[in-house]
Amino acid sequence: MSPYPMDAKPTYSRLRAGFLENAKKHKAQVRHFKHPLKGMDGEELYTDIAVWAKPETKKWLVVISGTHGVEGYYGSMCQTQYMDSLAALAQDGRVGVLMVHLINPWGTSWKRRVNEDNIDLNRNYLDFAQPLPQNRYYEALHPLFVKEAATGAARQKSNEQWAEKSKEIGHTALMNQLGAGQYLHQDGLYFGGFKPSWSNATLRAIMGEFLADCTDAICLDLHTGAGAYGHPMLMAIAEREYPGIRDAQRIYGAWLYTVLTGASQTTDTGISAAATGYTSQAMVDLMTGKRFCQLVIECGTYDGEKVGHDALLNDHFLHLCGNLQGKEFEQTKDKLLEFFFPSDQDWRELVWVRTRQIFDRALADLFER
Repeated sequence: MSPYPMDAKPTYSRLRAGFLENAKKHKAQVRHFKHPLKGMDGEELYTDIAVWAKPETKKWLVVISGTHGVEGYYGSMCQTQYMDSLAALAQDGRVGVLMVHLINPWGTSWKRRVNEDNIDLNRNYLDFAQPLPQNRYYEALHPLFVKEAATGAARQKSNEQWAEKSKEIGHTALMNQLGAGQYLHQDGLYFGGFKPSWSNATLRAIMGEFLADCTDAICLDLHTGAGAYGHPMLMAIAEREYPGIRDAQRIYGAWLYTVLTGASQTTDTGISAAATGYTSQAMVDLMTGKRFCQLVIECGTYDGEKVGHDALLNDHFLHLCGNLQGKEFEQTKDKLLEFFFPSDQDWRELVWVRTRQIFDRALADLFER
């Protein structure tokens, strides 16, 4: 493993430079999609793509990083490393590879799970012309997450109420309900947006350009933060069964977790099965009529109940209050990055090795079809 992904505290700019450098080294076709805002250090922001394919290529492996911005550090690491395995593909032509690097570059730069509008992108992929989902469970909890609950006695009271609710129904059930998403409060948690985000539109444009006439594809969306420490879960997430899930079961066997989402659905994987607007379902819908398999790799880090919720909430309050500099800001960002991308070198090596194995199986299956 190269020294690059082992850096304890990488930055968006270093991730991007490493990705583009390796893409150039391996003779990828590269495109850049400029984000309208600047990053935490005043840098220009881009979603970049690297493509290995010939014009007639009909079968594709697609790898997406950074749906939840700060989780893009793991995703970028694996995308950049995997380029070293793709040298022969440029000459083959039977299978193309499309790497979508940091689809939420603002979130990666600012070390946030959400995007520039406080949107959780995995709640944003739905039809905004239709009535939006209601989340009465979230409504009861929203006062705990507003600006007025950020500090002092109000914060202490908010923490106590959260602890009481968690004890009452259990942390897993509480997070499943909370994480289902909400579409009323831009200042709240798990906000799905009022309209499609920049990242949503950009991903749809990329897929439309490169995979519109494909026949077969496997897509992997890379995430961290749920599950057991160091364990990369492989999941098929969809609103209903579709043929690609059977393909995934054939390729990966017992490694695969299947999560069917809906208002009353639950799962023990650490994600919310009650959520709507997942990237995964949007991709399945986009690829209707093709032989397509949409998968998520979710790498476990620290205890979400004891570490993750506090890290996310502290970051949420800092941005609500506009406290975007100083020691508290830096410490909060460091803790959030550590939660989603542990500095433990064994963790990074372990998740990379397993992710590479998943990529390899997907490519092998595409070549055999």
